[in-house]
Amino acid sequence: MSIKHQAEYIREKNLKQLMQNENLVVVYYLGTLCGCFDLIISFMDRLAEEYQGKAKIVKIDIEQNSNNAKKNHISNLPRVLIFKDAKLTEQFVGKSPYETYSNAVEMHLQL
Repeated sequence: MSIKHQAEYIREKNLKQLMQNENLVVVYYLGTLCGCFDLIISFMDRLAEEYQGKAKIVKIDIEQNSNNAKKNHISNLPRVLIFKDAKLTEQFVGKSPYETYSNAVEMHLQL
């Protein structure tokens, strides 16, 4: 499967503005020392491709955004947060299968 549309990296400071402009936002907090770094990135890129125009999928590197990661209590990685209408509605800590993330996105799109 060739991914053409990938989840983009953003800085934490841009997240609030992004959530004001998007109905559904999936945020993957990552660290390069996380053992499943590449696997979850591939999942997020796949979500970005599959839900392009329906949900915004982004990645935030906590090593480059450590102050905000601490402020938001992001300590265990990997962590995926789902925001609907700028409100945190679901989060996943640890590695999950792709279907867990895609089913959650699908559910929130139908709410």
